[in-house]
Amino acid sequence: MRDPEAPFAAAARPPDDTDDARVVLHVDMDCFYASCERRRDPTLAGEPVVVGMGFEPGESHGAVATASYEARAHGVESAQPISQALDALPRVEDGGGGRYLPVDLDYYREIAALVKEVLHDCADVVREVSIDEAYLDVTERTSWARVAGDGDERTLAEGYGRYVKQRIAREVGVPASVGVAPNMATAKVASDHDKPDGLVAVPPDRVREFLAPLPVDEIHGVGPVTARKLRGMGIETAGDLGAADPTVLRERFGDRGVALHRRARGDDDRIVEPTGRPKSLSRESAFTDATDETERVREKVRALAGDVAARATDREATYRTIGVKVVRPPFDVNTREQSLSGPVDDPALVERVALELLSEFASETVRKVGVRVSNLTFGAGEQVRLDGYDSAVPPDREGGDDTDPESATDPADDRRSRRGQVSLSAFDGDDER
Repeated sequence: MRDPEAPFAAAARPPDDTDDARVVLHVDMDCFYASCERRRDPTLAGEPVVVGMGFEPGESHGAVATASYEARAHGVESAQPISQALDALPRVEDGGGGRYLPVDLDYYREIAALVKEVLHDCADVVREVSIDEAYLDVTERTSWARVAGDGDERTLAEGYGRYVKQRIAREVGVPASVGVAPNMATAKVASDHDKPDGLVAVPPDRVREFLAPLPVDEIHGVGPVTARKLRGMGIETAGDLGAADPTVLRERFGDRGVALHRRARGDDDRIVEPTGRPKSLSRESAFTDATDETERVREKVRALAGDVAARATDREATYRTIGVKVVRPPFDVNTREQSLSGPVDDPALVERVALELLSEFASETVRKVGVRVSNLTFGAGEQVRLDGYDSAVPPDREGGDDTDPESATDPADDRRSRRGQVSLSAFDGDDER
């Protein structure tokens, strides 16, 4: 039965050239873990909130899971070692202004489930990207028809996006930013465009106009490495990328270059479909400046290992392989893996193996590191009980590849560290700003 509060989709007709355009929403929860904590304790509103691990006196290691916008103003970022966060923003208990809180995944999952109930009620097709992010295809529920309102002309699709936002705020009590567009890639850019608590709708006839002036790294899938290479080619904006010769882009970036060219022009024919089970879970993070400080690199890997292990636990996944990725300047990519004798769900083991694999690169200059678990098993099945671990296969010594033509996403795109949240769910190359 139709929700009587939902915008009425038949109120007007769109122009003929948009009759067949899809309506896709990208819903991105703003600083989700911090928002959950504010929901639980309203006195945290407006305070610099940091959700993480390892900040209690006597604890030496830990990482930031979420930093509110107020905390980010002090230089706190997600996946940042907690020691750096405490230097930038001391705790209230220590005379500073930071409100540090431990990760409470059970509570966040409860709130995420409430959000998902709203999303599935608002759309026939929902692709859940992570605990705090989803795509919705609402083509059957609204349209790009234009209607008059508040002194200007708006689309019914924008009204439906506002409706979804308001339902989440009213029924769950956490903020969301929503992008509305005729395809997934543009909807993702739109949801990032006016955070926090934003709503940006991009009608089909305005997609290129909207994208063209944006910095090239705003295009979904363009990370810091690719952006730097594109700028070296004189490509500064999405408009430049869309106007570039796709043959040249293919020669430089492979199939991913062509996909990024199409996205910059607003062309993305991917359909919104429910997310399947991933083949692996990974997390990567780049240093602002390449470093040869071994302990600094190890601390970063500890944080990434904790995040990846938590994602696996969140998905009820066990894994048989643990690996690290080390990128040395300028773009020397190295991967190392350790296979286990059976599937496990053991965060301490992920950290231990990752650090052992990392030891090969001690004192070397490193630009970026990553941690990955693979050979996943979901749901039922006993995990191997290991006092330590047994190696079935020696570490993999093959070099890695810094591109992913399937998803057209640059793995160096470390937007989550800039935007304030580490997702403890499936890695999909999509991060929250």
